[in-house]
Amino acid sequence: MIPDDEAVRALFARQPNRMVPDLDRITTLAELLGRPDQAYPSIHISGTNGKTSTANMVACLLGALGLTAGGYTSPHLQDVGERIRVATRPMTREQLAAGLAYLRPFLAEVDARHPDRVTFFEVLTALAFVHFADAPVDVGVFEVGMGGRWDATNLVDGQVAVLTGVTLDHPELGATAAMVAAEKVGIVKDDAVVVSAVQGPDVRPVVEGAAARHRARLVVAGRDFGVAARERAVGGQRLHLRGVTGDVQEVFLPLFGEHQAANAACALAAVEGFLGFAGGLDAEVVRAGFAAVRSPGRLEVVRRIGMAPVVLDGAHNPAGARALATALAAEFRHRHRVLVLGVLADKDVEALVAELLPVADHVVVTEPPSSRAATTDRLEKAVRTAGRTVEVAADIPTAIDLASGLATDEDAVVVTGSLYTVGAARDALGLEPA
Repeated sequence: MIPDDEAVRALFARQPNRMVPDLDRITTLAELLGRPDQAYPSIHISGTNGKTSTANMVACLLGALGLTAGGYTSPHLQDVGERIRVATRPMTREQLAAGLAYLRPFLAEVDARHPDRVTFFEVLTALAFVHFADAPVDVGVFEVGMGGRWDATNLVDGQVAVLTGVTLDHPELGATAAMVAAEKVGIVKDDAVVVSAVQGPDVRPVVEGAAARHRARLVVAGRDFGVAARERAVGGQRLHLRGVTGDVQEVFLPLFGEHQAANAACALAAVEGFLGFAGGLDAEVVRAGFAAVRSPGRLEVVRRIGMAPVVLDGAHNPAGARALATALAAEFRHRHRVLVLGVLADKDVEALVAELLPVADHVVVTEPPSSRAATTDRLEKAVRTAGRTVEVAADIPTAIDLASGLATDEDAVVVTGSLYTVGAARDALGLEPA
């Protein structure tokens, strides 16, 4: 949903899908603004999946410690203001419009100096820099938009660099996991702390090499921290987290999935690293921080009276789809699942479908509201090639209606394939922007 405001319309006129792989414009813009990105320490998060959830967890943990965190994540689900938060509260439309109006003369100057105009993502990144400096925040928590090395967020001097699991995703980043990792580790700064999730054998040496080059302290999931135990709980899961500086038991996380438990372990290690690994964190503070976490569109359950519940998950690549399928099979007790699937064309559609079909009893394919959407013909072919029946819907609301007509309140409608799909589904279900 795009607010009907001139400043915001001008932002979207910069074409959200346009990317230019360098730091030239954002550097010039930040310098003209007086380097607001350097007004606070930062925690920087890259990886393939789990970045937004991890960023939200880090921000909530910092909040429980009494620190005001500024959170910058992408993409948004329903409203662009969701991307920029202070103390977990998103920018209001008034703040967004005022911030963009403030940036306008600076953007005009940078546009005039460079052959390429400032991109949509660069504008929002600069807006986050300024908004956090004005708040002011105690800590900035920045999620990389894509990659790391050339991402606009890489202007921040991240005292902690978090690397969630690295797998293939955007083809622009490389054809192998190691090539992708080489881009992701570009966020590692000199003398930083590097927090790494469990990585594959091709990625581990890339992470270790980056840490060594930058004289960074590397802490690794499974070796230095991790999830000691987890069990299902009403509304989420209960965790025993093994931190770098000490264990915390009886942690309630109101999110589903083993992958979210792993993200929680990374978030805890990141906050420990930010505090200099100076003794264990107070267990009650950690519990309060994780209990406050919300991550809309990530195994989010929407319950409807007398109708099938809807599970919303933005899994958009094979690794994300695998995590979703694992969670659906292990942590939910639905009789049948009707899958609503909308994917972007630059994703590995066939592999994503292959991961999801084992947990789907019926499939409805559609197109997310994006110029990059994969066609329903392609999705339909992928499902039929796997020997499954499929129905086609013209848009997300129609797909949800069709899927809901096939499900009872003992079943579930699972909407997935893209955060664009999930955002449109939240609109169709009448949910307020998160």
